[in-house]
Amino acid sequence: MSQLPKHTIELAADVPFELGGQRLDQVAAQLFAEHSRSRLAAWIKEGRLTVDGTVLRPRDTVHAGARLQLQAELEAQGEWVAQDIALNIVFEDEHILVLDKPSGLVVHPAAGHADGTLLNALLHHSPELINVPRAGIVHRLDKDTTGLMVVAKTLEAQTRLVDQLQKRTVSRIYECIVIGVVTSGSTIDAPIGRSSANRQRMAVIEGGKPAVSHYRVLERFRSHTHVRVKLETGRTHQIRVHMTHVGFPLVGDPLYAGRFRIPPAASQTLVQTLKEFPRQALHARFLELDHPVTGKRMKWESPLPEDLVWMLSLLRQDHESFV
Repeated sequence: MSQLPKHTIELAADVPFELGGQRLDQVAAQLFAEHSRSRLAAWIKEGRLTVDGTVLRPRDTVHAGARLQLQAELEAQGEWVAQDIALNIVFEDEHILVLDKPSGLVVHPAAGHADGTLLNALLHHSPELINVPRAGIVHRLDKDTTGLMVVAKTLEAQTRLVDQLQKRTVSRIYECIVIGVVTSGSTIDAPIGRSSANRQRMAVIEGGKPAVSHYRVLERFRSHTHVRVKLETGRTHQIRVHMTHVGFPLVGDPLYAGRFRIPPAASQTLVQTLKEFPRQALHARFLELDHPVTGKRMKWESPLPEDLVWMLSLLRQDHESFV
């Protein structure tokens, strides 16, 4: 198990005139903006954030000139094991790291995947992440989806990255190969929730969480299309569900692809590759965000993995053979 000393936070601030008369949790969120409001509220309830030495409730009002003092300890967030699993890190500083996730790597421990996950690898690479919720993971990729992810290395960086994700200022652009010939790009604005028919699947459902995807065509083949998708929201399986919803499921998707489809008179190599493709053909290609501390806009690109490059080359050869 990862056993590290607890990280102590000690902060103090005086309530300025313009914040006087507001709720304690609202004032604290303004004065200690590097921490989330929910975390600050928890510290208030635990008596770790006091006003002039007195424990108040989050909803109690505070007056101008009052002294807010925070003394809290960040405790280890889970009984997780640090494991030496190779990571392809494309950027790292003391605040964040950006990695290129391979296919087959589960992001977070869950039923059936207690270890051997990205989280376990991150704890080995940066042991201090045991003190950050979810070891700094602020967004996820499905097990078999490849590509770019950002991880926060501090609580402050995590709070600001989550805020960017909620405000939709993080740009996440994916590439995928879908079944069917897409005629033109479009926007899919369709809410997503858990399927009532199959709890492993997500679906477009009334009352689901808002979900928006923008897609455009990169290259068309006889029975497939290379598509680029920009996420506006980040729901579970969003691209896989949305593209299936508009009639273009991803090649190799075990949950959503449905009926297998091959171009007529296709080569045996293409037929076999399509039949045996072991994962959904989806890659997180571009990631762009504001650095949570410097504010600098940063952008990364991950080249398409070999399996998608090979699939595209076969589809291209097939298309050119029948032009």
